[in-house]
Amino acid sequence: MKYSFNGKKLACLILLAFNATTAQAAEVPAGAKLAPVQELVRANGYEPATLDPNLAESNVEFYIFNDLFEGLLRVGKDGEAIPALAQTWEHQGNVWTFHLRPQAKWSNGDTVTADDFVYSWRRLTDPKTASPYGSYLASAYVLNAAAINAGSKPPSELGVKALDANTLQVTLSEPNSYLLKQLVHFPVLPVNRKVVEQYGKNWTQPAHFVGNGAFRLSQWVVNEKVVVERNPQYWDNANTVLNKVTFLPIQGFPEVARFRAGEVELGYTTPPELYQQLKKTLGEQQLVTYPLLSTSYFAFNNRQAPFNDLRVRQALNLALDKDIIAGKVLGYGQQPAWTFTPTGAGGYSLQPGAAAGWTPEQRHAQAKQLLAQAGFNAENPLRFTVLYSNDATIKKIVIAAAAMWKKNLGVEATLQSQERKVTLDNINRGQYGVAFTRWLADYNDPSTFLNVFRSDSSENSPKYHNPDYDRILHQATAAQTPQQVQQYFQQAEAVLAADTPVAPVYYEANATLIKPYVKGIDFTPQGALYDKNVYLLEH
Repeated sequence: MKYSFNGKKLACLILLAFNATTAQAAEVPAGAKLAPVQELVRANGYEPATLDPNLAESNVEFYIFNDLFEGLLRVGKDGEAIPALAQTWEHQGNVWTFHLRPQAKWSNGDTVTADDFVYSWRRLTDPKTASPYGSYLASAYVLNAAAINAGSKPPSELGVKALDANTLQVTLSEPNSYLLKQLVHFPVLPVNRKVVEQYGKNWTQPAHFVGNGAFRLSQWVVNEKVVVERNPQYWDNANTVLNKVTFLPIQGFPEVARFRAGEVELGYTTPPELYQQLKKTLGEQQLVTYPLLSTSYFAFNNRQAPFNDLRVRQALNLALDKDIIAGKVLGYGQQPAWTFTPTGAGGYSLQPGAAAGWTPEQRHAQAKQLLAQAGFNAENPLRFTVLYSNDATIKKIVIAAAAMWKKNLGVEATLQSQERKVTLDNINRGQYGVAFTRWLADYNDPSTFLNVFRSDSSENSPKYHNPDYDRILHQATAAQTPQQVQQYFQQAEAVLAADTPVAPVYYEANATLIKPYVKGIDFTPQGALYDKNVYLLEH
């Protein structure tokens, strides 16, 4: 997601049953005095590009979707997959069966059925939809998903079927050790077919919008706010406390100013230059710092000269002083990145290549040698443009990187800032040479990072292609033990380190402002999730 164990193949029937109350809800302590007005205002970074789950691709939309929709599973407090609309599930071989809550309804009163998932998943995978996550079900090995997304089979042949109104059957082409983790992500949320087909692209407007989450869409004023209100049709409405949530497309200094003025109660991210001051004046109660499963990196267009030259990509990667960017330019928990997958994702620890242990002088010397071999020197300097979103913190990072490339290699990098939506679109279409971007885990597993670089991935914006890499990830999917999975993931990271399709810069951390009376927020490795769990104390 831009800013995404049980691997044993079993012949017998596996039943996973959970009590219906396992799905998270607001847990108000006995005796707690609630505020008379239960309305939360939170900063959400940017204007959402869409409110259609089949068309979105970033955490900006993700946080809003967590209020408006509910899928088969959701993210638990520790980043694990827990029941949501699916109460129970079982699988026999490659056939998975999910049993939906019969009381689940859409915000217009319609019953949520297995057919809603069938429709949404076919729509996601259909190349006519042009979803950024069009290959998501292919990476999950849902039967025929890859062929459908490639245009060689119709969406009707997708391996998903409604056995009855409350029973969804998913057939895989082969075992998938992380399928359940993948089902927490927003591309596989259900959408209401009747509304989508009646209103087309306008179905996400408040007058037409139908969701199935704890909240319903009330207002969407572009570049001003998205407002959601409590959904009385939600199956677990009795355990929701908040009545309204307002998402503001702000971050940085405006966010901090409005937090201090009492106009924002939950933040998005804190500017690094204000972190120490805010930590001192607000304390840990109002400034929560936590690691994210997210990697910030420079993407290289592997099909465009000179970035189709491995030596150029390796040189630019080695010339970055990543510890300075993580520790000095940012400095509130970010860590320098020498693998694309953050340490600890899914409980795995993947080791970086030899260059991570070199001194800066050794890296710079090797970088100069590689760039000279590629034909670039003082007389013929490497020149290129770096594309990035118009964000104050990102601007500081790319300025620092350009200065490092200039100092360490003599490279001349021109910086080009664009609106976030435009930047994402240009990256997705391959209209760039070098771009700074981020990948936030879709779910808690290394595969959400490594799958980005599959040759057939719709998120493979660097246009990287290596059949050996694809084969290794294919082996990881079918592995039968965590040790085998670790082995294949390690091999995949080694291939990425050698091929350098991107230059990982740092692993993310977040510092979030939160008012002391806002309770129930779970700060997970994927951010602050699920307002259905939140309540406001008297203040």
